[in-house]
Amino acid sequence: MDTVLLPIERARLEGALAPFGASTGLPGEAYTSPATFAWEMRHFFEDSWVCVGRSADLPQAGDRRAVKAGAESALLLRDTEGTPSAFFNVCRHRGHELLEAGETASGERVACPYHGWEYALDGRLRSAPRLGRRASFQVGEHGLAPMRLSEWNGWLFVNVSGAAPDLARHLGNLEEHVLAYAPAGLVSAARQSYLVRANWKLIGENYHECYHCPQIHPELCRVTPSDSGENYAPTGAWVGGSMDLMEHAQTMSMSGRSGGFPLPGLSDRQRRQVYYLGVFPNLYLSLHPDYVLTHRVEPIGPDSSRVECEYLFSPRALAGDGFDPSYATEFWDVTNKEDWAACESVQRGVSSRAFQPGPISGPEDAVYQFVTMVADGYVTGRVSRPRVP
Repeated sequence: MDTVLLPIERARLEGALAPFGASTGLPGEAYTSPATFAWEMRHFFEDSWVCVGRSADLPQAGDRRAVKAGAESALLLRDTEGTPSAFFNVCRHRGHELLEAGETASGERVACPYHGWEYALDGRLRSAPRLGRRASFQVGEHGLAPMRLSEWNGWLFVNVSGAAPDLARHLGNLEEHVLAYAPAGLVSAARQSYLVRANWKLIGENYHECYHCPQIHPELCRVTPSDSGENYAPTGAWVGGSMDLMEHAQTMSMSGRSGGFPLPGLSDRQRRQVYYLGVFPNLYLSLHPDYVLTHRVEPIGPDSSRVECEYLFSPRALAGDGFDPSYATEFWDVTNKEDWAACESVQRGVSSRAFQPGPISGPEDAVYQFVTMVADGYVTGRVSRPRVP
C-alpha cells in the first residue's frame, strides 16, 4: 500500500507494532484527527463487517429501522418471507433518507417522506407519483440499492462496500467461545444508551483490560478478581478472554447474586466465569452465567461515541413471576459510568500537546492485540486478526 495513503505515518506506528513487552499505544492523532477518523469509517467500518443490532429488532414482516454504518446509513427491514435485509437508506429520487438514523417504522411499503416515492419490502420501486411521462424511465432501474447483510447468533452485520470476506471468516474461531450460550434464543429485557465523549478505540482499549479495575471499579472487584482469567488466540478479527467469579458470586451484580436462571448448556467452568469478547470494530459481548450483555459502539466523531447496551436473558427468566433485570443493569450502569469517565479523561489527555504513547503493560496483553489490529489495519488498509503475544 502506498505510504501516502496511510492515515498515520508508518514511523509513527513503530511503537504500536513493536513486540509485546516493548510496545506502546497508538499516537495521539489516532484518537483526535478528523482525517484519521474518516479513514477508519471507510476502511474499518464500511469495508468490513459492522454490527447494526439484533434480528429481533425487526419482529414482523414490514418492520424496519435505520442505523448508522460508518459514514453511511442503512435501512434494515424484514420482508414478506420473514427474512431480514438491508438497503442504503437513500431514496432513488432526490436522495432523501427513508428514515432518520434511529427511527423505526412498519408497513407493507416503504415510503419516502419527501416526495412520496414508494418501495416494496424487497426494494423494488412501486410508485413514483406525479413523475410524468419519461420514455427512458425503467422502473426496475430505480429500486433501493441493496447493502450486504449477514446474521450471526441473532446479531445483524452489514458490509457497506460489499467487498469484505464472508462474516464467518471475519469472526474466525469466535463461534467456539459463544456457542454454548445460544444467544440467538435469548430475549432482550433491558437497554441503556450512553453518549461518551471519547474516541471509539479508547472504549475498546478500556474494555479489554482490568489493569484499571482496582483503581476505579470497587463494585466489580467485590465479585471478580481483577487479575483472574486468561486471554485467547483469535483466528478472526476479535479480541477477548475470561475472568473468574469470586467464590460467593453467582454473576456480576452488586451482591454477586443472580436474579435470573443459569443459561442452559453451560459447562461447570462457564458457570464460574465471565467472558469478554470484542468483535472488531464495534460489538462487545460479555457472557455471564445467567445473561449476555452487549455494548454496541457507534462512532460519532473523533472524540465522541454512542454506546448502546442490551441485556439478553433466557426466555425462562423473563417468564418468571416478578423477574427484574435491574440486578444486572444497576451493576453495569455504575461500572459503565466509571469507565466512561475514565475514557473521557483519556480523550482529553491524548488531545494534549504533551501526550506521548506510553508502554503497554503485562496485564494489558489484550490491549496489545486490539492496538496491533488497529495499527496493522492502518498499514494494510484492511481489517485482519490481531497479533497474539
